[in-house]
This record gives sequence, C-alpha cells and structure tokens, in this order.
Amino acid sequence: MHALKKNRPLRRIMLASAATVTGIVLLLSLKPHTSPTLVTANANSPAVSSSSSPSSGASPSTGSGGSTGSGGSTGSTTGTKTVTGDTVQTRWGPVQVRVTIKGGKITDVTALQYPQDNPRDQEINSYALPQLRREALAAQSAQIDMVSGASYTSTGYKQSLQSALDSAGR
Repeated sequence: MHALKKNRPLRRIMLASAATVTGIVLLLSLKPHTSPTLVTANANSPAVSSSSSPSSGASPSTGSGGSTGSGGSTGSTTGTKTVTGDTVQTRWGPVQVRVTIKGGKITDVTALQYPQDNPRDQEINSYALPQLRREALAAQSAQIDMVSGASYTSTGYKQSLQSALDSAGR
C-alpha cells in the first residue's frame, strides 16, 4: 500500500504544508525580467566651462542652473573646454561624466558620479570605469562598447558622455 493511502492524516497534512511552503518560496524567489529604465535628472542644465589657455587644470562650472554655453567657446578650436554631462539615474545609482576637449579632440573623461553604495558596485566600477574611459578616448565619441557585467553603468556613462559632447557642440 502507498504511504499516502494509509490512514495517517497528520503525515498528509505535513507533506501538503511542506509542498505549499516550498512552492511559495520558489514563487517569491522568481525575479521577473525587467528592462533597464534610465531617467535623466538634469536633461536641460549641463554645466559648461571653457578656457582659452591650454592648461590642464580647467575647472568646471559649479552653478546649479548652468547653461548650454554656446557663446564664443564653440568657435575656438585651440582652447580647452570642460563640459559636465547630465546626471543619468540608473537602477544602481546616478552616473555623470565630465569631458575635457582640447583642439576639438577629447583629451580627458572623468566619472564624477557613479554607483558606489556597496562593495559589489565598487568592484564592478573599479574595472568598468577605466575601460569606458579608454573606449571614449579611443573613439572620440560616445559610440563606445558596453562593459560586460556593468551594463547599467555603461549605459549611463554613454548617455552622460553624449550629453556633454552635445553641450560642447560636437
């Protein structure tokens, strides 16, 4: 005779309870696929700073209501221009970059904000940000490859970089 067919209701109740609890745990641990949602916080106010001297210590504008800065600085191709891109909100935190352009070429890209709330974020960004910087300097545009394992940071980096380049008139 089968174990469940015997006249032992307590065994059946325990087995049914264990199966129910297991099913609920499995159901709650299922993570549905969600597409990455990126929201730009300051879509219309990137900070721009320009300098006519070719010094490497150009500082970005810190005004909270910065303008797009198209007056006079776009005509000069020998000066150094430092542009801060939009802050892009990703699933794991904000991403923002600052670009330095000298003679019409991207000479430096610095990540100002990036996810660093937990050790895993720090580990991912310790290898992703230098790779994204190298890609941007080599490509001289925001058309760069994503870093495997850092897709949210890569997407935010590309969007912030593109907004900075758009503000610089490139």
